[in-house]
Amino acid sequence: MSTTAEMLRLQQVADRAASRKNDPKRHKCFISYHVDDMPEVEQFIEVFGSEFIARSVGVTVDDDFVNSADEDYIKRRIREKYLTDSTVTIVLLGRCTWTRKFVDWEISSSLRNDTNNKRNGLLVYPLPSVQNWAHLPMRIADNWSAENPENSYAHCCMYPLSLLALRSDIETAFNNRVAKACFVNNSRALQEENLSCS
Repeated sequence: MSTTAEMLRLQQVADRAASRKNDPKRHKCFISYHVDDMPEVEQFIEVFGSEFIARSVGVTVDDDFVNSADEDYIKRRIREKYLTDSTVTIVLLGRCTWTRKFVDWEISSSLRNDTNNKRNGLLVYPLPSVQNWAHLPMRIADNWSAENPENSYAHCCMYPLSLLALRSDIETAFNNRVAKACFVNNSRALQEENLSCS
């Protein structure tokens, strides 16, 4: 589980990366990840962070809602605290990301659409350590079909090889918010515990 100090340090890395470019067309993106992958997440942000504006980078154990049993409250608080002005959620998958309850909560909150906040586009990348293959968190699997990506809300891609590829993937996920809204499936109950990674 990520601590507030770790999250703030990663946000500082993201802010420095974003400041390398002044481009009003960049999207504000929330980054979802498993804390065990922090070095690779930091590398992703260092290399590609000029192409988006990172909005907070993860729920922490210090958040006031983590012990709540009220799913609507959890999703609303994540939306208010972390996702408010973001338009795309980038999920970075390592070997055990699929097991983490906070990742599930962040994805569910990203898919939430209400009067105050519109849902985020969902962009999914496996990290280099898993060589472009990783177990999908169940909520992403609900929103992605490898056999039918045209009818999938999530935009699952291989790890980007260039800044241009990343920008294109972000734009596709952003456009899916309207173009593929009918394929959103956020009906699964929130994951209550971390699963075993084997």
